[in-house]
Parts: sequence; structure tokens; C-alpha cells
Amino acid sequence: MGDFNLALVIVAIVVCIIVLLFNVYLLVNYQHPDDKNQAYFPKFVVVFGLSIAAISILMLPADVANRQACRRAIYNGACNLTLPMKDLWIAVYIVDAVLVFFIIPFAMFYYEGDQDKSVAKRIKSALLWVITTAIVCGLVLGILYGVIGKVDFTVRHLSSNTTTFPSTWDFSSSQPCIGSGVHQCSAYLTNASSEKTWTMRATFPEYIVALATIVGSVLFAIFGGVGIACLPLGLIFSFIRRPKAVITRSQYIKEATELGKKARELKKAADALHQEERSGSKGRKWRKNIKSVEKELLQLEEDVNLLEEMYPQGEKAETSWALTVLGYLAKLVLGILGLIVSVAWVVHIIIYLLIDPPLSPFLNEVFIKLDDIWGLLGTVAFAFFCFYLLLAVIAGAMMLGLRLVFITIHPMKWGATLMNSFLFNVGLILLCSISVIQFCATAFGYYAQATAAQEIFGHTLQSLRGIKYLYKYNVFQIAFVVLAGLTFVYYGAFGWRKRKLSGRFQLSS
Repeated sequence: MGDFNLALVIVAIVVCIIVLLFNVYLLVNYQHPDDKNQAYFPKFVVVFGLSIAAISILMLPADVANRQACRRAIYNGACNLTLPMKDLWIAVYIVDAVLVFFIIPFAMFYYEGDQDKSVAKRIKSALLWVITTAIVCGLVLGILYGVIGKVDFTVRHLSSNTTTFPSTWDFSSSQPCIGSGVHQCSAYLTNASSEKTWTMRATFPEYIVALATIVGSVLFAIFGGVGIACLPLGLIFSFIRRPKAVITRSQYIKEATELGKKARELKKAADALHQEERSGSKGRKWRKNIKSVEKELLQLEEDVNLLEEMYPQGEKAETSWALTVLGYLAKLVLGILGLIVSVAWVVHIIIYLLIDPPLSPFLNEVFIKLDDIWGLLGTVAFAFFCFYLLLAVIAGAMMLGLRLVFITIHPMKWGATLMNSFLFNVGLILLCSISVIQFCATAFGYYAQATAAQEIFGHTLQSLRGIKYLYKYNVFQIAFVVLAGLTFVYYGAFGWRKRKLSGRFQLSS
């Protein structure tokens, strides 16, 4: 079958099926009991969105493996039977953008609509919001594409004479060209005047991917920078703050009484806010109080779970305590392994991306050597580092969402996650997955060279007018490293402290 990599196609199909089944498993086990046997459209969007996010992350390792089929070809275009990775990238990310900006908002508006209204009215209300958003986004995209939707490539103009084929070649640093005369045929020796700007218009799909990447890169730099540190350190300090022993019954009763008082205060506050909603007074103060109640409720649930860990009850109390201890030991082990990966990521970004010229290819060389040991070992390690970065983004979003009032909290809980929280987190994952791929394609440019992803994210994206300067001066990479450093310092200073129960909760007046 020529250069066609049949094994890669089979692996890709199997992986897609596994990803789909795993996402269905997540949905079934995370969904809230109130959403069982209903809300089928939001559930379809959740499974489909999570599958697209996972597949998009796996496509970069697949792109690298697909490149191996062209190893014996003189140039990549000679491989006519390999997977059309560039077309697949464009298709996946257009679907990604449509999901993030249209389908998921529609599903959220529909799900959160007034349940007393008919299905047709809820669909109509959701469509009005989405159509308005589509018109605005279409106008903005059209104007931007028409005005600055061009790519400026910097090239060097080289020239040389032609001559008959000689029996010997006589080249030196002073004579790099063929024949006599003044020519500039060496890219290393030419002066600045030989540089030219080659301008061409980007395709509209590539431009959509580029703008979506910019939006995702802002979130990625913030959430990813914080998450790359808090993901492993959160696990390690969770072990440090673990309950050391089972508390007495009197201590349990005292703590449970305090939590009961806090629960009654929250219920009273929630009832007051519900009364304000019915009266129609939903202003800025009301929204602020709603988020404060949500934040306090999450902390109350954490306190309840911690108290249950410290005082296991029932016939299997000893077994429950043993599993709790083993769980914290697992967190310590995973946290240490994660810390190694996080440090490797930060060091790689500094020595390969921020320092010019790079001090070392670092992880690129590691992946190449792993490929020499076994064909797909480096690709698997490459995929792991990309997935870890996406997990860091999710961890950072959850950490900041629990600490900043102006961020809407949508926690994911086993057996208690409503569809609107599911949809919000899927949208966040989809939006950041584009930037994770772009970041990995840049950070591992030496390993992922000559791939379709590098052509899209490494050349076109970094040469677009108005956007290229963000990548030229490494704005996102610098923000990522700075936030990672600040988070490491934060955890070093405050992460070991146990959180005290908050005092009496009151609504802001």
C-alpha cells in the first residue's frame, strides 16, 4: 500500500472509540441525579465536545507518527497516501470553534431556560442569543479578515550564477557561490538588505483557528501558569494537611454542630436571594451575593467531607480509614511525579523558548531517544506531556475559580454535576486545547518538525499581521513562567497551612 500507514489508521480508529466510551463513562458517573433520563441534547454536546478536545490533543502525536511514513521520501509531498493531517487539523478546529462559540452557549441557554416554558419557547430564546452572538462574531471576523487577514513571511533573496558541471568544487567562506561576480547565495553571510517581506492572504479557516488560539492563549497563560504549579503541589500539600488520626466522638459532635449552624445560615441566605429573584431585583449586588453563597457552599461541602474522613462511621469504619490513608499516600506519589513533570515543563520553556538561541533541545532530544528505543515510545511520552498541560489548565481554572469572586464557579463533582457546569467546563477545555496544541507544537518544534501542525501553528499563526508580535516577543510563554513561579512561591508560603472554618456568613448589603 505504498507509504500509507495502515497501522496508524487502525490505532487512530481504536483510540477514537476508546475516547468516546470513556467520555460516556464520565458523563454517566458525574451527572447529577436530577439530569438522569433527560437533557439529552446537552449530554450529546458534552460527550462530543470532550471527544473533540481529547482527539485534538492526540492529533499532534498522530501528526508526528504520520510524518514517519515520509521518512524515505525525498520530500513530504511525495507521500500521496498518508493521512491528510492539515485538512484534519482545520476540520477539527473549526468544529472546536463552532462548539465553543455557538453550540455550547445554545445548549447552556436552553438548559438554564425557564422550565415552565414550552420546549419551543426555550429553543427560540436560546436561538435568539446564539444568532445575535453569531452576527456579532461574523461581522468582527469579516472585518478583521478583510483588513489584516494577511501573512507576512520574512525571506532572504539569494542568487548565484550558473556554470558547467565542474570536475571539482572550490568553495570557501570568501567564495560561497558558483562562478565569479558579486552574489548573495549564503543565508548565513547575507546582509540585512537581502531580507524581503513576502505577503499573502491567509485562508479564512486558518484565520478562524488563529483568532480562537489567541483567545485560548490568554486563558492558557493564566490558568496553565497557575495550574502547572498547583496541580502537583495541591496533591502534595493535601497529603501534608491530611488528618493524622481519627477524632473522638465529642470532637465530631462539636464540629458537626458548627457545620450545621453554617448550613442553616447558608440556607437562610439562599432563601433571601431566591425571594429577591422572584421580586425581580437581580442587580449587581444580587449576582455578587449569589457567587458568595456558591463559594461558601463549596467550602462547606469540603469541610463536611473532611469531617467524614476524620470520623468514619459504620461497620466498615476501619476499612474506610485505611482507604483514606492509602488515598493520601497515592496523592503524595502522584504529586511528586507531577512535580517532576511540571519542573521539566518550566525548565524546557526557559531553555528552549525564552533563551535565544536555545541552550538545549532538552525534551525534544528525550522524545527522539525514546523513539530510537521503540518506535512509538517517544510519541507516547510526547502525548503524555501534552495531556499533562491540559490537566494543568483545568487545575488552574478550578483553583482561581474558587478564589476569585468575578469568575463563575462550575465545579465538577462525582455524581453531582449539573449539565450547565458540564457544558461550561467542556467549553473551557475546548478553548484551551487549541492553545495547548499550539504551545506544544512550538515548545517541541524540533521533535514535531515537518508536521502539518507546525505549518499551521508554527509558521502561519506566528506570521499573521497584528498577532505575530505576541509570539515574536514570547508574551504568553513569559506570562506562563511568571505565573508558575508566583504560584510555586504562594504554595511554599501558604500551601502547608490548614484552612480554618470561616465565621458567620452574611450577605453584602
